[in-house]
Amino acid sequence: MPFSFKVQKRAKDCLARAGKIETAHGVIETPAFVVVGTKGTVKALTPERVASTGAQAVLANTYHLYLQPGADLVRRAGGLGKFMNWVGPTMTDSGGFQVFSLGAAYGRGISKLLKPNSEPILTEPVRNILNDEDLDSAQAKLVRIDENGVMFRSHLDGSAHYFTPERSIEIQHDLGADIIFAFDECTSPLEPFAYQRQSLDRTHRWAKRSLEQHHELLRSNLKNLEVKGSTFVPALFGIIQGGREKSLREEGAKIISEMRVKNSAGEEIGFDGYSIGGSFDKEDLHSAVAWVNAVLPEDKPRHLLGIGEPEDLFAGVENGVDTFDCVIPTRLARHGTVQTARGKLNLDKEQYRDDLRPIEEGCACYACALQPDGTPKYSRAYLAHLFRAKEMLAATLASVHNLYFTVNLVKQVRQAIIADIFRDFKKEFSATYRTLGVQ
Repeated sequence: MPFSFKVQKRAKDCLARAGKIETAHGVIETPAFVVVGTKGTVKALTPERVASTGAQAVLANTYHLYLQPGADLVRRAGGLGKFMNWVGPTMTDSGGFQVFSLGAAYGRGISKLLKPNSEPILTEPVRNILNDEDLDSAQAKLVRIDENGVMFRSHLDGSAHYFTPERSIEIQHDLGADIIFAFDECTSPLEPFAYQRQSLDRTHRWAKRSLEQHHELLRSNLKNLEVKGSTFVPALFGIIQGGREKSLREEGAKIISEMRVKNSAGEEIGFDGYSIGGSFDKEDLHSAVAWVNAVLPEDKPRHLLGIGEPEDLFAGVENGVDTFDCVIPTRLARHGTVQTARGKLNLDKEQYRDDLRPIEEGCACYACALQPDGTPKYSRAYLAHLFRAKEMLAATLASVHNLYFTVNLVKQVRQAIIADIFRDFKKEFSATYRTLGVQ
């Protein structure tokens, strides 16, 4: 089945929309939350248990799979989905975010969403001319960016590797995901405008090279995987950067959406979809997504990289995002925090040690399911005990719940769009959900 996207319903008073993405390995009904399986596994869960949460797709990390076990092995195993025993659609990122997390963000506590009062950072031109000993810890040794690509050192053994746009696309073709991403440079909103400008231009040059390499690999037909007897063709998404600058975000959306190369038939062809990248100040997220999606064409899907908190999912959908991915649900779970409709609960707190209720009343996930006598299979008290005892089952049960909560929240958002009650649903949810603090 060739890749396709169709908008099925649009909200009347905002950019929210419900749609359907078709891939060779299945359908994604949008809006949808894509579960992150960084190394070809969702931590603490089997693929069957991930599927039981209602998840439709999984995203893996190109950088990590390249280092271990190697993209060629994954290709010979039949591609990412078959290698990890996931039967649905898959995505792989480009490795561009690791340029950011191992470089400019290294050791500074900067991730997809900034912490309050984050300090400005050195611009890349300055980083490149300083000696290693002039910078803190291992930052200078882990990443070097030049015009052609990125040199990085493995976090596993310190070995040096070099990613270019062409190499990133080749690796992703070997991994065999249904949706792959152009190689880009992710920047922090703390970077000055001059560097955001320089980085955006480089990202656009890398995007063109990524698109050209993608079609060159399709033309060569070398090492292509097969799905149901047909040659498998991944969809390539272009990434829009630009930090917190409105002019740069709008420019990025225009350039990426208009970018074209010639395919094997000599036709001018662009990206199959788009992704909004970058690290955000939480207050800027709503605006940045709105700027970009007001420019992007409506007939192709839009993905928001690395965003998964409920309030941010609502903001993304309201401004035209179709799919999301984020490690937040499983990361929180591994540290004893679970999501509920009233906010986050930290099961390590004293108040839950004798609490025999399920994590959330009325939740249909495996962890919250009720026994015939009406008691939960796994109570808050039991999970609290598992976390205190440092038992692996704690992370499994909490992860099942958090993924179920997030995946199905976005499914409810989809249903609300179709029923023309998106604003009402958002208002109702926001009235009860605590966004600050952990209870």
